[in-house]
Amino acid sequence: MKRKRHEVVVELINKYDIETQEELASYLKAEGFEVTQATVSRDIRELKLSKIATGNGKQKYIILQNDDSHLGDKYIRVLRDGFVSMSMAQNILVIKTVQGMAMAVAAALDAMKFPEIVGCIAGDDTIMVAIKTNEDTENLMDKINDILLNK
Repeated sequence: MKRKRHEVVVELINKYDIETQEELASYLKAEGFEVTQATVSRDIRELKLSKIATGNGKQKYIILQNDDSHLGDKYIRVLRDGFVSMSMAQNILVIKTVQGMAMAVAAALDAMKFPEIVGCIAGDDTIMVAIKTNEDTENLMDKINDILLNK
C-alpha cells in the first residue's frame, strides 16, 4: 500500500503544482488513499521531496534528483572488489563474493537501482537477487559482466 501511495505521490507532483501537505493529502484522498497529515509528512521525507519556487510567488514539491554520478564509481568498485561469480536459477541470480563482502556488494547492487532487481538477500559470501523474470536475469547478468569488464 505504501509503495503504491508513493508511486501516486510522484505522479501527482509531476502532474500538478502541489504547494502544501494539505493539498497533497487532498489529491491522495481523491485517488482513494485515506491519509493523515503525519502520513503525508512521512511520505514527503521518505521520497526526499523538496520545494522550489515556481516563479509566480508560489512553491511546489519536486523530487530532488541526486547527482549520484560520483557514487556510481564507488559502487562499481565495491562490486568489482567483492565479486567472485554468479549463477542463474531462473529469476534468481546467485552471486558469490569474497568472504564477508556479500552485504556490501548487495548494498551496491541496490544503490545502482537496476530496474530488473526486486530485492537482494545477503549472507557472508552469497547474495540471492530476486529478479522480475528469467529474461531480466539474463539482462542483469550481461550488465554486471559489462561493469566487471569495462571502465
